[in-house]
Amino acid sequence: MLGIRECGDRFWAEMSESRGLIKSMMVIGSAQAVNIVISIFRIKLLAVLLGPSGVGLLSIYTSLQGVVTTAAGLGIGSSGVRQIARAKGEEQALSRVRRVLLAAHLVQGAFAMLGVWLFSAPISEWLFGDRSYATEVGLIGLAILLTLLGTAHTTLLQGMRRIGDLGRVTVISALVGTIAGLAAVWLYGEAGLVWFVVVQPLATFVIAMRFTRLLPKPTTDRPSVAEIWDVWKPMVKLGAAFMLSGLATTATLLLVRGRITQELGLEAAGHFAAAWGITMTYVGFLLGAMAADYYPRLTEVITDRAAANRLMNDQAQLGLAIGGPILLLLIGLAPWAVTLLYSAEFVPAVELLQWQTVGNVFKLASWALGFSFVAAARGGIFLLVQINFNVLFLAMLWFGLEAYGLTVAGPAFLIAYFLHFALINILVHLCQGFRWQSLSLLLVGLHATLTLCLLILARTAPEVAALASIGLALLSAVFGLRVVLAKIGSEGRVATQFARAFRRINWPIRYRLD
Repeated sequence: MLGIRECGDRFWAEMSESRGLIKSMMVIGSAQAVNIVISIFRIKLLAVLLGPSGVGLLSIYTSLQGVVTTAAGLGIGSSGVRQIARAKGEEQALSRVRRVLLAAHLVQGAFAMLGVWLFSAPISEWLFGDRSYATEVGLIGLAILLTLLGTAHTTLLQGMRRIGDLGRVTVISALVGTIAGLAAVWLYGEAGLVWFVVVQPLATFVIAMRFTRLLPKPTTDRPSVAEIWDVWKPMVKLGAAFMLSGLATTATLLLVRGRITQELGLEAAGHFAAAWGITMTYVGFLLGAMAADYYPRLTEVITDRAAANRLMNDQAQLGLAIGGPILLLLIGLAPWAVTLLYSAEFVPAVELLQWQTVGNVFKLASWALGFSFVAAARGGIFLLVQINFNVLFLAMLWFGLEAYGLTVAGPAFLIAYFLHFALINILVHLCQGFRWQSLSLLLVGLHATLTLCLLILARTAPEVAALASIGLALLSAVFGLRVVLAKIGSEGRVATQFARAFRRINWPIRYRLD
């Protein structure tokens, strides 16, 4: 039995951790919210200007960019965050990591750009059936180099916990890239899409570099070849898991889009891209807000199983409490969302979006657990769980596309994420001794049940489902707000007012140890 002082210390430590998570999520979340607004505007104009076929072509460009960028990056953007976080307070080690991180991305990006340019013709033939897009494919190589250079600088900001600067980079680069990219499409039509792809990472690189220059200069001399190898090798060793898992995801998406294009045409690829884009944009908003500070925090406490268990539960609870109401709304209002965000030409994307939204409940629940493998340097296990989802999703879609058409992508996504959630639960328990808190289980079960019921209703009575989704989302939001307040405490005017409101309805917030 813990003494009173020990209980109190543990309680305030938990409160401090939760407040830190909330604060970081608010900073990055605000930046991501602005980014989403910019993205909505960007995609809407592209959909109106170019239609489903143009959106489908853009999705293939970005998938190719993602595959090569992931492979060329070797995962050191992700492992670099861990290395920087661990080296904080050790000035010489930190300086070496910073120098190697920037130089490695430059060299690896240059080789990737050269490779894509040299093989642009066969890549074009593989993706499109002819070599007419060879020049555009070659220019994607330039986008890959710029993406890796931008990643080096944003990794540095994240590892140094410069969350505010990271948020500013997100917003400013999205705005600048959108304006320049849309101008290219406006002037050149579909031919301008490749420049739309190039200017996005260019903006990120230039603006992120502006902020990293404000950081204290490295204090050590330029490292020797042996010192570079000593820093680069462990980053690549751990980053390989990130790279291979990311490559599995991006390669799967490229294969899926290529398969859909070959079987059903560019318009069907555009419909798939619309559903996937909405799903990833809004879930990515939440995950991006959480990841910026969560990964470094988890790395710092991963050797303390009790603290790591607490942090993983907190993160999963916050993700479901905040994201759950959005998922409920998205299922019921999917027909209006697709038309509003794209156009009436994208209606076939509605059913896909609804199925994928149910699957995202399991994605939110499992996401916080997956980081524990990387934080504990268990890269092989992390790779296993990522490949598990992608292989399942690709196999079901590949063999079901001819018989069931584009519709099969929805159930495939849901089933693959459910099985992914089951596997990751088993592995994180075996490796980290993880156990779900009762509140976590309640949030997972509640949102899985509600989204599945709404999906069934949406397929039979869309109007009723739309009304039901609004009511359920409001109720879920109230419950989620209570969860968030219980994590951060009642300090502050807004939090105090909400806590008082819960007391008025005889549902007071109790701060207790789980």
